[in-house]
Amino acid sequence: MTDGISKVTRGAIELNTAADKARARKPEAGIEPQSATNHASANDEVIFSKAVETAFSRSEFDADRVAQIKSAIAEGSYPLDERRIAESFAAIERMLGGK
Repeated sequence: MTDGISKVTRGAIELNTAADKARARKPEAGIEPQSATNHASANDEVIFSKAVETAFSRSEFDADRVAQIKSAIAEGSYPLDERRIAESFAAIERMLGGK
């Protein structure tokens, strides 16, 4: 599945958190694992594939378009397609194993 905004496929990003690394290791004797409240977010890392790095380096940002969309949302005039939104939610539900 490709993200409509960044045009990046879901498989192109690999998340590698400290929690995943901790699960992979066996706890050492006498050492308790860190609790979520003590976990420093500085230990998390995201590793992008070469395809993502290339896409980011070529990406363009249209500040005027973003301002227009923000304004339309704030005014309540941004067009929404309820059918498309519902279909997207249904697709996500199927991906998560729902029926």
